[in-house]
Amino acid sequence: MLFDMDGTLIDSERIWEVALRELAASYGGRLSQDARLAMIGSSMANSMAILHEDLGQPWRDPTVGAAWLEQRVAELFVDELRWRPGALALLEAVCAARIPTALVTSTTRPLVEVALDTLGRDRFDIVVCGDEVSAPKPDPAPYLTAAQLLNVPIERCVAIEDSPAGVASGLAAGAAVLAVPGDVPLDVADGVHLVESLANADLALLGRLLTPLDLRP
Repeated sequence: MLFDMDGTLIDSERIWEVALRELAASYGGRLSQDARLAMIGSSMANSMAILHEDLGQPWRDPTVGAAWLEQRVAELFVDELRWRPGALALLEAVCAARIPTALVTSTTRPLVEVALDTLGRDRFDIVVCGDEVSAPKPDPAPYLTAAQLLNVPIERCVAIEDSPAGVASGLAAGAAVLAVPGDVPLDVADGVHLVESLANADLALLGRLLTPLDLRP
């Protein structure tokens, strides 16, 4: 199983929004809702480009903004992370069944290390971060990398996602995709199974997505 992190397992998008709006305010501007939604599931570099363009300040150094943002989000991650509905139960069921499991996120390694204090390091066989792949989501590289590190064919993997960029990445890689919409609506597409909440997902559903793969413990 290949789990996205932000907005899928943990309710962290609200934390990113707080930090992004604080950063925009420090620049003397205000982040628009359209720009914020465009950032969901995106890389840090792309998010900084969207922010600076939205504020009419394309001359700003993206590395400076990214460093400030990561520090602020790390502070908020310590006490503010919450599980998305059904996420912990599904992850624990997958672990109990001893199914190879990866965390595949666009977030950078330092922030992921903070989040893993909540998520639990022992719940993932491998972790693929946004600063450790050749190209970010929606490129297939993150999910292809995860499948390779797990030594599992990508066709026998389910990517569990909440954003258009993540869904596109999973599909392009060749995985089955279980999508749970968050702040951004998701379109129905071939190879994508939509659920309103991960509380509606279980091993039986994952097994049906990968027929004839048997996911029984």
